[in-house]
Amino acid sequence: MRSSRGLSVCDERGTGARPPPYGSSVEEMVVTEGRALKHVQVREYVRSLVAGAAPGSPAPSERELVHRFGVARMTVRQAMDALVVEGLLERIPGRGTFVARPRRAASRLSSFTEEMNRRGFLPESQTLLARREQAGPGVARALSLTEGDAVIHWRRLRRADGVPMCLEDAYLNEILIPGFLQAGMPTSLYDALDSRGLRPTWAEDSITADVASQEEAELLEIATGAPVLRHSRRGIAEEKVVEVSRSVYRADRFTMWVQLGQEG
Repeated sequence: MRSSRGLSVCDERGTGARPPPYGSSVEEMVVTEGRALKHVQVREYVRSLVAGAAPGSPAPSERELVHRFGVARMTVRQAMDALVVEGLLERIPGRGTFVARPRRAASRLSSFTEEMNRRGFLPESQTLLARREQAGPGVARALSLTEGDAVIHWRRLRRADGVPMCLEDAYLNEILIPGFLQAGMPTSLYDALDSRGLRPTWAEDSITADVASQEEAELLEIATGAPVLRHSRRGIAEEKVVEVSRSVYRADRFTMWVQLGQEG
C-alpha cells in the first residue's frame, strides 16, 4: 500500500507498481546471492516501486534503502543517480528525490563550434591536453563510472574571431569511444560523437558566476580575478552519460542565452 507521505520501501507489492522483469517477484530479484551488483539490485527495486506513481511522488529515502539492503550510502546514491539519468527520478535541492515529470521536448544541443557559427563568429580550438586518465571521485560519479576507471581528458582553449572565449575541460567515457585518441583530435567533439551514434540528446547544465584564477586569466587573456562564467555539463545519449565538461567563459565576451516557455 502506498503511503500518503510517499513511496515506502515496505510497500513493495503496492498497487500500481510494475512487475519486475521476467515475471519474478521483487523479493526474488533482490535476494539473489552474488548474481547482481548491489547498486543494480537497489536500482531495480526502486524502479519497481516508483513505476506508475504520480509525478512528484517522493521516492524512498537513501536512509531507508541503506537500512533495507545493508549497503553503503554511496551504493544507494549510485543506484538513484542511474534513475535520475534515465529521467525516472528527479532531485530537488533542499527537498529530496521525487518521481520525475515527463521531460519537455528540447531544442538540439549545440556545441561551441555550432554556437559560435550561429552567432556569426569564426570558431577555433587549441588542444592544451589530450590524454587517458583515471577517473577521480567527482568525474567517476558524474560519468556513472567507478573511481579509477579510464577516461579521456581533453582540454581546449576555444576562440571566437581569434579572441580567447572559453577554456574547456571535457571528460569522456573511454569504453564508449574506443580509439578516440588514436584517431586524431576532431574539430568538433559533438560531430565526433555523432559519427559514433553518441551525440548527447539532452544534458544537465549548471552555470555559476566566479572570478578567474591566475592560470585561467593568462589563457583567456584577462586580468586575474576578472569575472567569468563557469558552465558544467553532463551530456547524455540514449541514457548513457558520454560527456562531462567544465568550461570557463569570459564574462566580457560571452552571453549565455536560455530559451524559456510555457506549455499551452
